[in-house]
Amino acid sequence: MRPSGRAPDALRSVSIETGISKHAEGSCLIRMGNTEVLCAASVEGRVPSFMRNQGLGWVTAEYGMLPRATHTRGDREAARGKQSGRTQEIQRLIGRSLRAVVDRKAMGEMTITLDCDVINADAGTRCAAITGAWVALRLAFQHCVNNNIMKAVPLTDHVAAISCGIAGGEAILDLDYAEDSGAEADANFVLTGAGNLVEVQATAEGAPFSEAQFLAMLDLARDGVAALVAKQKEAVGL
Repeated sequence: MRPSGRAPDALRSVSIETGISKHAEGSCLIRMGNTEVLCAASVEGRVPSFMRNQGLGWVTAEYGMLPRATHTRGDREAARGKQSGRTQEIQRLIGRSLRAVVDRKAMGEMTITLDCDVINADAGTRCAAITGAWVALRLAFQHCVNNNIMKAVPLTDHVAAISCGIAGGEAILDLDYAEDSGAEADANFVLTGAGNLVEVQATAEGAPFSEAQFLAMLDLARDGVAALVAKQKEAVGL
């Protein structure tokens, strides 16, 4: 039995509330169980210097955890003068995941930055950030269409992410902190709406896991992402 009482293939409760940030071109608050992430998309009419005159847009992300997102207060990274390696790795993952489903040529030379701020952390924050960031990005693109900045939303598919793990030798979906801290293996799967792989991060915490266990996690992840894509569609009115 999982600590939460959920079945092995059950997601935590998921909700996506849009329009959270008054000034952002697209925003949402995604809740996955007790994990909550605020995602806001900001549009700029220029691209970084290394991309100028290429006719391509740019989508990037920043990620952070508020000081009391966890059980004990963490210092603001700005106060320490630098981002942690974990923060840099996660925000690069978010950016890569979103760019995988964006037609950057159709964007034109503009930048959309996704700010993903963790309000409450109970595991799976990077997965929630990716899933919520897609919603904020979709809303920002729609804002551009509505204001005649672009002709159509330049997204080729949905993208969402979910964690899986091995506990008691069995594959389980969407780990919370109690499970994540004691799992025999854990993995994060980033998948498109069509079920194609964008990125997989998988680690054995003790003994190696088998190919069959990995494939069992992948099967759970496909079902989990399908459910998250349905939530995304509901949030943006598709």
